[in-house]
Amino acid sequence: MIRRAAPAALLLLAGCASALIYPDPAGPRYGGVAPAAAPTATDSIRVVTFNIAFARGTQQAISLLRSQPGLAGADLVFLQEMDAPSTAAVAESLGLNWVYYPASLHPSTHRDFGNAVLSRWPITEDRKMILPHLARGRRTQRIAVAATVRTPGGPVRVYCVHLATMIGNGPTARREQLDSVLADADRFPTVLIAGDFNSETVPEIALQHGYAWPSRRLPHTSGHWTLDHMLLRGLALASDSAIGVGRDEGSSDHKPVWAVLVRMPAGR
Repeated sequence: MIRRAAPAALLLLAGCASALIYPDPAGPRYGGVAPAAAPTATDSIRVVTFNIAFARGTQQAISLLRSQPGLAGADLVFLQEMDAPSTAAVAESLGLNWVYYPASLHPSTHRDFGNAVLSRWPITEDRKMILPHLARGRRTQRIAVAATVRTPGGPVRVYCVHLATMIGNGPTARREQLDSVLADADRFPTVLIAGDFNSETVPEIALQHGYAWPSRRLPHTSGHWTLDHMLLRGLALASDSAIGVGRDEGSSDHKPVWAVLVRMPAGR
């Protein structure tokens, strides 16, 4: 079931090809709660981030997420370029709780365009972060979905991000977008930031905030670029090989990235 919060005000920007954006941080908001499952004791967290290109390949993506090694059995799934019905379909097929916020009504598809967090565990708090800088041309808005997930080992603050494209904004603007997320995350000890960064270099600014960047050396995730990443603080890879890129089977112009994480010992 899709649960929607009261609609936020919409802002139509000038220009025939401009986007209809959602400037209210409170919404629109959509979410759902999965049927209660028997609790499982685990020391690890399997994470997947996947940009499903305008949500057009949702059914193919569901098949990948259910069956492909590395992706199957994910505890946390971060999705970009989604609408609410497609997010609900993925979450329900995987038996996960979910929250979704659209950034805009995209001028190309005339469908909502935004980010989602799906979780095996309860989502205890969530919000939409409006990232700085509208894109050149179509004036689209970018967001991050922030949420606190109550894992068996304790709360984890997570952010599903989708930074501007290389055409939409330059590297300085994209760094400022990520910097706003890092500033919000400063108050949390255990943090996971994942999504489509649209850059091979922008994530490096997180290193000075004490984050690890395990996706830095991954194979290409979109075309000839590695654009999809994970940043970790208070978490680490379960092993050196516990991160990878899923196979491309036509569901998107991006490949999914997966990782298995564990909590770092206190004081490290």
